[in-house]
Amino acid sequence: MLYYLFDYLDKQFDFPGAGVFQYISFRAGMAALFSLLITITFGKRLISFLRRKQVGEDIRDLGLEGQLQKKGTPTMGGLIIIAAILVPTLLLAKVNNVYIILLVTATIWLGTIGFLDDYIKVFKKNKEGLAGRFKIVGQVGLGIIVGLTLFFSDEVVVREVQKPVVASSEMFFIDQDKLSYTDSKSTKTTVPFFKNNEFDYAKILPFVNQNYTWIVYTLVVILIVTAVSNGANITDGIDGLAAGTSAIIGLTLAIFAYLSGRVDFSNYLNIMYIPNLSEVVIFCTAFVGACLGFLWYNAFPAQVFMGDTGSLSLGGIIAVLALVVRKELLLPLLCGIFLIENISVIIQVGYFKYTKKRYGEGRRIFLMSPLHHHYQKKNIHEAKIVTRFWIAGILLAILSLATLKLQ
Repeated sequence: MLYYLFDYLDKQFDFPGAGVFQYISFRAGMAALFSLLITITFGKRLISFLRRKQVGEDIRDLGLEGQLQKKGTPTMGGLIIIAAILVPTLLLAKVNNVYIILLVTATIWLGTIGFLDDYIKVFKKNKEGLAGRFKIVGQVGLGIIVGLTLFFSDEVVVREVQKPVVASSEMFFIDQDKLSYTDSKSTKTTVPFFKNNEFDYAKILPFVNQNYTWIVYTLVVILIVTAVSNGANITDGIDGLAAGTSAIIGLTLAIFAYLSGRVDFSNYLNIMYIPNLSEVVIFCTAFVGACLGFLWYNAFPAQVFMGDTGSLSLGGIIAVLALVVRKELLLPLLCGIFLIENISVIIQVGYFKYTKKRYGEGRRIFLMSPLHHHYQKKNIHEAKIVTRFWIAGILLAILSLATLKLQ
């Protein structure tokens, strides 16, 4: 909204300072600042409101140190994360951008599913919350919307610029408006660590008619959205872990979006140039600001939990961000924390069932799953666990960024 207002003031009245809103870097910085202020300012009010309404977490006794002390801590704090993402985005981004529309849709869509789950748990006193099948249906529904939009929308293209015969470093000094280019619909994505690191989903099933590529692509999108949103949900088990990890991932994806959305940087790094993608940086910085602001109240000892309202939204947003930036095959590395948390649960459950069937007694590999509970069982303080997971997340983010040149 503010972008259009100041754009109008700049063009019609040459209003002093209005032109600064044309710069992605300025609007991205403002989005981060706004989201931080919204979260910190209104977070305390939300916590007080949730306490008055007795919207507290019902803690199951898992035998973890300090666990029962968290009983009654307000939950559904993900509402403030969602608000802190949406308000700056709608104020500062070009809201007619197809990528912004998709990201806003994903935020509201999964936020609603998470809210229903939390509502049933808190107000209906049903510990199971929203039935798993309904969560899956919701995640699949979002995957279909995202997949079909990215495949069929005329605004989602890859731009191939006819490179002038100059050194790559000189590309920054060329008048970008004078470059010739061709736009093409493409289902290509980036494969990290490989030379000529592009892969086309149309080649997954070469024997299938190319007219059905959209089905293959949509199925892949559904898988990614479901996996990452569930991964974030499982990771949200101790104070500050999901929010801090998501902030690291969001900042990394912001860098990818900025580089792929500029013809000069994409040419220099030899990566896909995706027009209009730079606008996504504004959403990313709002996302990072919201996560960091939420940590103000969610860091140990937590004054509020995000609940499924927040965790499902964070995971879904990350999945859609990776898809629009065409870095979804990098998610196992970038979201390594989410992945290992998921895998620890799968291994634990699978091994328990296998040993129970074979030996008549279920056995465990970890003291408890997900993995962060394993370390809690080893009497490591949860603040230290979270800090170490953040450090691991930062290392994974740096390695992900290194793929820009390691190809």
